[in-house]
Amino acid sequence: MEKYFDASYIWNSIPALLPFLKVTFLVAGLSIVFGTLAGLLLASMKLGRNRAAKAFAEGYTTIMRCTPSIVLLFLVYYGVPFLAGQFGLYLHDLHTAVFVVITFTLQFAAIMSEVIRSAYLSVGRGQLEAAVSVGLTPMQAYRRIMFPQAFVVALPNFANGLLALLQEGALAYTIGLIDIVGKANLIIAANYNAHALEVFIALALIYWALSIFIEQFFGLLERLFSKGKRSIKTT
Repeated sequence: MEKYFDASYIWNSIPALLPFLKVTFLVAGLSIVFGTLAGLLLASMKLGRNRAAKAFAEGYTTIMRCTPSIVLLFLVYYGVPFLAGQFGLYLHDLHTAVFVVITFTLQFAAIMSEVIRSAYLSVGRGQLEAAVSVGLTPMQAYRRIMFPQAFVVALPNFANGLLALLQEGALAYTIGLIDIVGKANLIIAANYNAHALEVFIALALIYWALSIFIEQFFGLLERLFSKGKRSIKTT
């Protein structure tokens, strides 16, 4: 079969790919929620005084940083059912998305632990002490003084982590998840590998649009919260 570039395949592929974004969003969304919660726990361990907990959190972050996403994905995909089998549990029939969520939760937790830790440390502890000295409880001081400022600092890094998660999530098709990338490969296979370039251009356009939207959205959030932060300082 003669292969030639046909731009119409780009525009025809986009409507076929878009419905599978819901799978991509579901996996990414769950990974973000669980990863943020785990990252908060890890950050509190890093900032705490317990040496064992701090060493564990630091070691965990280092290991996640040194492990390529695709390697971790296969370790989870094959390793979790194997370990569960040692305790008499059969997990081989779990949906592939479960292993993808576990993988990217583990990675996103390491990212968020550093984001939260650095954002917290960027706010001077003297502000917490001053707030407590004027009558606020420590919880009120954290909620009204520390958290709003740390949140603004964390937004850009959180957005970068989210973009990285979406990009790394494209690897999920390697273990059989039919998300937007998996669907692109199915389209190419159905065409007997013809017009693969056009399909991947369509896929790239969708990812570019998502990335630009996320960057603009978080940029807007940062400007809004920074404006509120400046107005508080001037009053």
